[in-house]
This record gives sequence, C-alpha cells and structure tokens, in this order.
Amino acid sequence: MENRCWGNRGLAILFLGFAFQLFFLTECSVKTPARKILSKTTGKDSLSAYRVKLYVHDQQVMMDNGILKVTLSNPDGLVTAIQFNGVHNLLDTQNEENNRGYWDINWNMPGYPDNYDRLVGTKFRVIMENEDQVELSFTTTWKPSTDDSALPLNVDKRFIMLSNCSGFYAYGIFEREEGWPGAVVNQARIAFKLQKNLFGYMALSDDRQRVMPSPEDREMGQPLAYKEAVLLKSPTNSDLEGEVDDKYQYSIENKDNRVHGWISSDPPVGFWMITPSNEFRTAGPLKQDLTSHVGPITLSMFVSTHYAGEVVGMRFQDGEPWKKVFGPVLVYLNSVSAGDIPLNLWEDAKQQMSIEVESWPYDFPHSEDFHSSNQRGTVRGQLVVHDRYISAENSSAKHAYVGLAAPGEIGSWQTENKAYQFWTESDNKGYFSIEHVRAGDYNLHASVPGVIGDYKLDVNVTITPGCEIELGSLVYEPPRDGPTLWEIGVPDRTAKEFYVPDPDPMLINPLYINHTDKFRQYGLWERYSDLYKDGDLVYIVGVDDYRKDWFFAHVTRNLGNKTYVATTWQILFELDIVKQNSIYVLRLALASATDSELQVRLNDEFANPALFSTGRIGKDNAIARHGIHGLYRLYSIEIPSSQLNDGSNIIFLRQSRGQSPFQGVMYDYIRLEGPSDSNSFDKH
Repeated sequence: MENRCWGNRGLAILFLGFAFQLFFLTECSVKTPARKILSKTTGKDSLSAYRVKLYVHDQQVMMDNGILKVTLSNPDGLVTAIQFNGVHNLLDTQNEENNRGYWDINWNMPGYPDNYDRLVGTKFRVIMENEDQVELSFTTTWKPSTDDSALPLNVDKRFIMLSNCSGFYAYGIFEREEGWPGAVVNQARIAFKLQKNLFGYMALSDDRQRVMPSPEDREMGQPLAYKEAVLLKSPTNSDLEGEVDDKYQYSIENKDNRVHGWISSDPPVGFWMITPSNEFRTAGPLKQDLTSHVGPITLSMFVSTHYAGEVVGMRFQDGEPWKKVFGPVLVYLNSVSAGDIPLNLWEDAKQQMSIEVESWPYDFPHSEDFHSSNQRGTVRGQLVVHDRYISAENSSAKHAYVGLAAPGEIGSWQTENKAYQFWTESDNKGYFSIEHVRAGDYNLHASVPGVIGDYKLDVNVTITPGCEIELGSLVYEPPRDGPTLWEIGVPDRTAKEFYVPDPDPMLINPLYINHTDKFRQYGLWERYSDLYKDGDLVYIVGVDDYRKDWFFAHVTRNLGNKTYVATTWQILFELDIVKQNSIYVLRLALASATDSELQVRLNDEFANPALFSTGRIGKDNAIARHGIHGLYRLYSIEIPSSQLNDGSNIIFLRQSRGQSPFQGVMYDYIRLEGPSDSNSFDKH
C-alpha cells in the first residue's frame, strides 16, 4: 500500500543498539515510502505519538503531531511558536508575537499611497480534525461599509498539519466580490523570522549557500548606495569583515525557487520553505524574487514587483470580481543526530522538495477552490522553429520554456499577475507536456533559448477536468525580415553572456567569486566609469568579442559628487555594398530597463530626431538589484538604405537619462538584417 503522510502508514524506526541515531528525515507528502523518524517510544504506543492533536484556547491554537508543535494566535492566525527537536521556539522570541510568522501584503487604492497589512484574521474555524490531519482557517472579511483604510479583499489563511510529517503546510484563498472598489496589490507573501542565535547558515542551491551575518552586524555596518546594501564593519564573526550584504544578492528565478532556508549547527536543525508548484506565482517562470536573507528571515513570495515594476502588481478595477489560491507551500523542518554533518540537512531538504513536486497537486487540502488532479488537464505537443534565413528545415525548440497563461498578447505572460500559469521545459526534440492544469481558457506561450522573440499559439487552449489535449507539431517563425549581417550577444533574455566585471575589491560578497552568477556582486554599475575613463564603449563588429568587449549594462557615467550623465555607445560596422531602395532591419532585444530612454541614431550622433526612441521605459531596477535581466522587450527598427553607407557605418545607442547610477538598460541581443528579398531558403 502507498505511504501517504495524510493517511494510514507504517513507521520505519531504526534501532542501533541502545542509541537512537535517527534523522528527522520524514516525508510530508503523498506517494512516498516511509523513512526514518525520530522516536523515543517503542511498542504499541509509538504510533499514537505521531497522530495529530489540536488544542484550542481563547487566544491561541496549537497543532501537535508529536514531531513538532505549531502555535497560532486566535483569531489572528499569526504563527507565534514552532517547537521542534527540543527547541522551544524556532521563531525569534525577541520579537513581538505578531512579528514572527505571518502573511502580509502591500496595497493601495488607485491614486493613493501604499498601505501595509499584516492580514490579521478576525474569525477562526476548524476545517478538519482527525488523528491524521488538522486544517485550520483564519479569515478576514471586507465589508462595504468599511472605510478606505481597509483592503477590499477577503482572505482565508489556511494551515495544515499531517501525522508523521516534519512540517506544516500553508495556503491562502484571496477573493474579491463583484461590485467592490478598485485596488492595487503590489506584494503578497509569507514571512518567518527565526532565532538569530540558532540559524547562521543559509542555503538556496548547491552553489549558493554560506555563513551569514547577523542583524546586529548589518546595523553596525556602513550603508551603501541604497538601504538594503551594507558593508560589514567589525561583525561578530570576524571572517565576514569587509563583506557586502544585500538581500537582493539572494534572489532566484521562479522556476528555480523550490527550496531555500536555514541551518542551525547546535542543535543541528534545518528550517526550509518548499514550494512544490509555481502555478500561483505571478509573471511566469523567469521572474526573479526574494528568498531568504539576514534576520534570519525566510520568505514565500506570491506577488511582488521586484525585477519588473508595478506592471506586474495586481490592479483591480472597480467592480472586478476575482479569486485565487496561493499555495500550499511546506514549511519543512529536519534534524540530524549529534556528530553528523549539518549540511546533510540541505541534501534532505532537496529530496523532500522533489517528493513534494512529484506529489502535486495535493489531495489533502479541504477547499473546493484548490483543484485536485482529477479536476485538471494535460496539454502535449512539439515545438519546432522555422527561420527561413537559417535553414530550409525546421529545427527543434530545445529546452524551450512552454507554458499556459491567461489570454493576452504575445509575451503577455511575463506581466500577467492575477491568474494561474503552468510551465514546463521541452526536451531536446521540442516535445513538451504541461500537466495538472486547472480548468479554464489559456494561451500557449513559449520562449526558446537562442531564438529571438516570443511564441504564442494563435488559438485559445481550453482545459476541462480530465482532458488530455494533443496539439501536435507547432511551428514558431521568429521575427525575421532578411539575412543576418551581424549580431551581438545571444538571444536568451539575459545579459549574462556579456562582459561582467570584477567588483571593487573593497565591496565583495565572497559567495560570488568565480561563480556563474558573478553578476550578483554589489556595485558593478560603478565599474563602467572605471573601465571607460576616456570615453564610452565602442564596439567594432568582426573585431571585438561581446563576451569581453560589451559591458553587461548600458549605465550612466559617474562624474563624482553624485553627478551622473547619459552615455552613448557606438557599434562600428562595414557594408560592402548597400542595396538601394531597400529596407534593413535592426533587431534590438532588451533584457532589462530602468527609467531609461534608448535612442538609436545612424551615422550622425546628433541627428534630431533620432532614427528610433523607446520613449521612457522600465522600472525593473535589475541593475541595482543584481538581476542580469528584468522584463524582456523586443524592438524592430526599419533602416532605409538611404541612411547607410557603402563601407563604414556607425550605430549610436544613447541612453539619454542620466540622473541616477541605476538608470540604464541591459541588452539581450542585437542583430542587423539585410533586405528581405535576399538569400531566403524558402525561395530555393
């Protein structure tokens, strides 16, 4: 019989003589074999020790499954204590009870300043209670008579504890009814603040983990260009002297943000946030967001404007109804026996994450709004690419991100924020299968590494419960008007392939020395002025190498005394013979933009008007937040042949806004195409 942590199961208890050398490596989800569970009882009573018990009092509620105890305020629904492995409370007891474990939200009425809401419940209910599972509800309900200081949103915070599960689940049901006033929600998340005298080691991935400074170290540090970045001065751990700490250095793309958290070495305990699905996160798989950072703090981000701007905030019109389930996510706790290696806690957390992913969608939440597997459908197909100036044959869309999102324009998935999204990665031949999709109407989108632009299927995909839709072979014809005359970069929606400099040696985070994410070092924008002292970047096509000679971000120039000016980059290229009375096309793909205006001129640096201008674009803030990309933008600029010269030509790229060090753009890819009537394979 399958082992289910919410149903009947056996326990595997390992005896090694009289010493219990057992790990707290307990599976918390379905469809998984039993593993070792710490137990100090034997015989018939050992099973009953791991059944769930609920204790309800006037001001608090406690769930207890014999492995951990979770205490919540009643009816607030704030997590005030987590007792585990002999530690009375893993949460920071120096904080007030309303500042330990909580949901929160940033919102505003249209046209009004931002508000912060801790989402404190006003009503408590027991949704389910038996020896295998407890589910609790803490709700707050908006009433039309409430003044403008209250968010027009109903919130139902749910918490689930299962027997023999070393953790607990949390999810939320957010709802607006028809006729309610408009509102803007720019952030929604769960936050846990842990005991700082216990948790000092943070892990986000196999190659992104380290000993972290304390909050007091940050307070004693030297503030840098913005409040989140601090240079550590005389930290309690002298090994951290002179390092930079900034929470944005630990951001992760949604697709990779599955498990992160903290390790305590004494006692050896791990605290992890596991996210089994991205369906409820906003803005697609490539959006970056916060994870864990100094506090110690662990977050589960559902909605945020990070690395994108307000365009990805949820904007509700007057009268607009809406409902969405965020989660469940798993707060997973584990431990190893004394003398074992604490880093094994990370390996176990990864294994638990894989189990949770395989178990999605869960079948234990007791809400009709969370759809089980039999209420969902599957979409399969194959994506191929046809670029008529590259090959007469179709090529496989290898490792493409293929997904379903709410109906919209091409590329709208990267700003879509109210509905659910479902994504997968295609195989080497472009085959894909998108599973566990909630019922509804969707557009199918794709982004193919190495191929410019976005794919969107031109018909809606309608999912019904239990359906299996076969789309067959889909052909993506990327933007193309003529043959490639030259190109700079790789079309991958990031600036990662360009030259990322070493940081100022006095402003280093050692984690990112010789790291593939070198771009996450602090202050790299200032290195442009250091490297280009005598003038702005000049790139010679056919001579220079974009990996060495194209700076990763087109930023402002620092003149000192907090004075910054706009910068103009040049691309020098040769054309043997310009075909007259023809149109050439410049493809300009941006990986990010922050309060910028990019102007394009050809062979005349001061031409007015410019050949092309983006206008004022971007609130990504990816330069300051070490993101290497934000929102993707693609521009196709027609160039009349009359503006080109036989022989030498220059394209001037001017980022015209120069009031801040953080203004600028990151390029993804630039390509010049010849006239459309030449050398197409389709014409042969």
